[in-house]
Amino acid sequence: MTQKAVFYHAGCPVCVAAERSVAEALDHGRYDVEVVHLGEDKRRVAEAEAAGVKSVPALVLDGQAFHINYGAALDALK
Repeated sequence: MTQKAVFYHAGCPVCVAAERSVAEALDHGRYDVEVVHLGEDKRRVAEAEAAGVKSVPALVLDGQAFHINYGAALDALK
């Protein structure tokens, strides 16, 4: 059974590079990865915030938010 992982980003160059790295690094047999572009889907900003995301790019894995580099604060996407 696969677990869900959600990668949140805003489409900036830092985010796109991180998305590529995350996609290659995760074991897709273990994780079902959903990519959410918060710049295009602002309705999901509250969801990301509730998951503990403070900036993007970020990966929520097993219920824990992991922040990758620093592209943009979540507040800037609201």
